Amino acid sequence: MARVLITGGAGFIGSHAADLLLEAGHQVRVLDNLTAQVHGTARQPPDYLNSEAQLIVGDVTDPAAADRALGDVDMVLHLASAVGVGQSMYDIASYVQTNEVGTAILLEALVKRRVDRLVVASSMSIYGEGLCHDASMTLVFPGERTARQLRAGRWELEDADGEPLTPVPTSEAKQPSLSSVYALNKYAQERLCLMIGKAYGISTAALRFFNVYGPRQALSNPYTGVLAIFAARLLNGRTPMVFEDGQQRRDFVHVHDVAQACRLALESRIDGEVFNVGSGQSRSIESVGHDLAQVMGRSELKPQITGKFRAGDIRHCFADIEKSHRLLGFSPKVEFNRGLEELADYLAGQIVDDQVEKATEELARRGLVA
Repeated sequence: MARVLITGGAGFIGSHAADLLLEAGHQVRVLDNLTAQVHGTARQPPDYLNSEAQLIVGDVTDPAAADRALGDVDMVLHLASAVGVGQSMYDIASYVQTNEVGTAILLEALVKRRVDRLVVASSMSIYGEGLCHDASMTLVFPGERTARQLRAGRWELEDADGEPLTPVPTSEAKQPSLSSVYALNKYAQERLCLMIGKAYGISTAALRFFNVYGPRQALSNPYTGVLAIFAARLLNGRTPMVFEDGQQRRDFVHVHDVAQACRLALESRIDGEVFNVGSGQSRSIESVGHDLAQVMGRSELKPQITGKFRAGDIRHCFADIEKSHRLLGFSPKVEFNRGLEELADYLAGQIVDDQVEKATEELARRGLVA
């Protein structure tokens, strides 16, 4: 069995990956800075972190911490990242420092301490708008919606003649379209790891996560996944806030399935490839707001459709997971409603500081919400 380092391993996805890798017989070391936005101002290790995992409290941007964490490990799962499309559009230097410079520092340490396998977490955000068909069923790579279109409330993707496009599953073959600082960061992380892996003979793969949800998600972080944001609102007796018309479609994948994808990628020898990690299904944002309220027993709190839009947001993107299934053996197991019920069980009794309105006001003050 291998010795695995998980950067960001005390977080949402990392802690589940640690559990699964330990269960499979691997040894696990975690490097995590216990950032306040995720772990609270006390910055203490979370209770859910597996006691069998060795925790090193340190930052991936610190060369000494990265070097120390890499000692005697065979594999690296690089999850450490600042996460949030909206926040990335104004906290620019911090996002670039954590996500891009932090990855570069880790890679410099890896060059000195070679490992057998490197897997890096990328994101569906790099696709920008997902693939579409036009009226003739021709595959289309849609561009960004214009500010003029959005101000007019024409939310759907359109072709050059103004005709609506139909979203279809997005495969790894789609070229990136980087519409936020966060998307740029994730693409840089992905490319840096694959490039340095190839140059130095380190077997490397990148996983493009779609919308991950489940227990242990940071509920007080207003820039995290949409289901956690909705949950924070509902727990405080407030309606979920939905941008645009709520009909934008996303792919929600349970964290247990994502952890499984991480394990499969680490144990695979497929080199230099990128893989989608999603459910392969799409749901509208408005519908998931209703579904979550229902399982939390707050069905009276209907999603509030704001009719506003945020800079960097996309309309539709959901995963084609055929390649991940064929080459990694990845097959999502957690059905969406069952996953929501598990999330509701986790939420029961939790006290959450709802920062959503404050975060939205901050974006609006900077001209990033209209």
